[in-house]
Amino acid sequence: MREIVLDTETTGLEASKGDRVVEIGCVEMVNRILTGNTYHVYINPERNMPAEAFAVHGLSEEFLSDKPKFAEVADGFLDFIGEDTLVIHNAAFDIGFLNAELARMERTPIARDRVVDTVALARRKHPGASAKLDDLMKRYGIDASRRVKHGALLDSELLAEVYSELLGGRQAMLVGLADDEDGAPRLVVDVVAARQRPVPLPPRLTAEEIAVNREFVSGMGDKAIWNQYLVDEVRAAEAEAAGG
Repeated sequence: MREIVLDTETTGLEASKGDRVVEIGCVEMVNRILTGNTYHVYINPERNMPAEAFAVHGLSEEFLSDKPKFAEVADGFLDFIGEDTLVIHNAAFDIGFLNAELARMERTPIARDRVVDTVALARRKHPGASAKLDDLMKRYGIDASRRVKHGALLDSELLAEVYSELLGGRQAMLVGLADDEDGAPRLVVDVVAARQRPVPLPPRLTAEEIAVNREFVSGMGDKAIWNQYLVDEVRAAEAEAAGG
């Protein structure tokens, strides 16, 4: 299963009043594991940069002046996301901006039913608690020291870690966006407990395969996200190999 974790930076908060996208960052996940495949671009918004927006992301008019316009990067962006699920924090904001940019080009908008909103996931899993990305990173012990300012690619990478934590022990059947009768986006959420096998499957990895995998992961350092995916059957296989 391929999913794209996505974030944008903009010139402001209201696409309907002329604010534009200035940065897009995406990271690819396959079966909930980061692949290392990313998409990142800075965009010339063809307008000024308000001081309030600059304070958030630090992208100046001068820096963006020689960057491509959205119309020049649209095909590459759409090719990268394909038809796969998009994972976004406060999805209505980013999708609203991206669809406004696509509308200027008279291109097909991104369908809301392909979007997973991690704000909705967080509110269902932690009722009454803050669903802000910074607060979720603190909750799950995710290192945010690199996040001096907002950046679309870095925020996508951090969100991918939060997303994995939010799904731990539960299975999201549908968490997305749909249009209500007034055409405004609304959240559609249905989260159910993940089903557990009554009897665990027997280990399928050999001791040699485990050793090769461990050697590969150890080269990435202690903070490598792959360390989080040492599943129970691997641990069971290690214990069995050690005992034999």
